Amino acid sequence: MSSYQKRSKEELAKRVAQDIFDGAYVNLGIGMPTLVANHIPAGREVILQSENGILGMGPAPAAGQEDYDLINAGKQPITLLPGGAYFHHADSFAMMRGGHLDICVLGAFQVSATGDLANWSTGEPGAIPAVGGAMDLAIGAKQTWVMMDLLTKKGESKVVAQCTYPLTGIACVKRIYSELATLECTPKGLKLIDKVDGLAHAELEKLVGLPIAA
Repeated sequence: MSSYQKRSKEELAKRVAQDIFDGAYVNLGIGMPTLVANHIPAGREVILQSENGILGMGPAPAAGQEDYDLINAGKQPITLLPGGAYFHHADSFAMMRGGHLDICVLGAFQVSATGDLANWSTGEPGAIPAVGGAMDLAIGAKQTWVMMDLLTKKGESKVVAQCTYPLTGIACVKRIYSELATLECTPKGLKLIDKVDGLAHAELEKLVGLPIAA
């Protein structure tokens, strides 16, 4: 068994932020993806959109500086950068559906090796469906990235050969950012972008349960 250190949530957010190019229009999904806003590299202009009708979000406010009239789609207090704007929810969805976003970063319950996404319901009895704008984002953005834990609390891989949960979108996910590795989803299956130091390739494949091209 190799020795390795998992990425923390903040380290994972920083890893995602590194790959967002200058001038990109980006939507950060509810949950872990919202942390990416705090790690945009200095000097890089990234225009963050929130589906409740905001363009130009900044990092989270300092403690005591929260304004709960200014929140993201996950009801978390945010800041607005100079030049930022508010607009109607319908205009926000037109932006999402119209191909105007370069990247969306979403959480997921499952992602298939070929990029199918399941992130709105586990299909369990009594589960509350919560698709929100995920379908619009997954298909509308030019690139869909997933940011999630690679394994469930039971130690099962969330990256699967075929999703067993209700689908959000088909073949829409381009990259998976996790605490152990960054993977690319292709029509031929998974491809490795990077992994944490000390984690052997064979061990990563064993954890995922699928072949991963180097």
